[in-house]
Amino acid sequence: MAPETIVVTGLSGAGRSTAAKCFEDLGYFVVDNLPPELVITLVDLVARTQGQVSRLAVVMDVRGRAFSSDIAGVLRELTDRGMRPRVLFLEASDDVLVRRYESVRREHPLQGDGRLVDGIAAERTLLEGVREDADLILDTSGRSVHELRHAIETSFLGGHLPEGRPELRATVVSFGFKYGLPVDADLVVDVRFLPNPFWTPELRELTGLDQPVRDFVLGQPDAVPFLDRYTDLLQIITDGYRRESKRYLTLAVGCTGGKHRSVVLARELADRLSAAGVQTTIVNRDLGRE
Repeated sequence: MAPETIVVTGLSGAGRSTAAKCFEDLGYFVVDNLPPELVITLVDLVARTQGQVSRLAVVMDVRGRAFSSDIAGVLRELTDRGMRPRVLFLEASDDVLVRRYESVRREHPLQGDGRLVDGIAAERTLLEGVREDADLILDTSGRSVHELRHAIETSFLGGHLPEGRPELRATVVSFGFKYGLPVDADLVVDVRFLPNPFWTPELRELTGLDQPVRDFVLGQPDAVPFLDRYTDLLQIITDGYRRESKRYLTLAVGCTGGKHRSVVLARELADRLSAAGVQTTIVNRDLGRE
């Protein structure tokens, strides 16, 4: 079965890399800077995966030689095979492109020995035919990264993610402060304000995965009120992440050794995130280190 295929192209500096990341987050298999003559081969290979790869996004630009004629031929051949891809063309005004290139201190791929504006003009001319045949043209001059992502999601997916693909994924990590903070944490919660089961002899050798430890931790007067209030805060945060098109959240929950309290509360917070529609994974980073 042929995959749903999108070709992302347009002016250098107009946001192709951002578009590629957006499509990747939306469940597409993304290939960047693929020579036009290999696109058909790639589509054929993906079609043989028997549906394992159902969405394909190919980013093409002027780094591929004979770009305009090659891509037109590729689109014609794919159309003849009944696999005509949709083409997204990204562009921006000259002054915006100049500012973007100057901010990263890079040369335009068609600049050569000339000025930056000469390279931009040459690229516009080269891509005129491709632009005319595009299914969607997005001008990114006045769009932020988040606005571009939203425009792509709305245009290609109706504002909804593919079936089975969650809007937001979270990893809840329990850890021990004695072993250091998780370097990839977006949020860190310190639960050392709760009594430590370590000092209860019958609980010392158990972990937060054992029911007696869970009962002890959740039975503390401050445990459930903390969970309730922090769940309200997480609701605000996750709603904001969705609005800003942020797809991943790592929440770190720490106690002294990462064995008792953090394990229990990580589980509780993960359950609450899951109940709110967030696909959640739990990682007990330091469990077993003591």
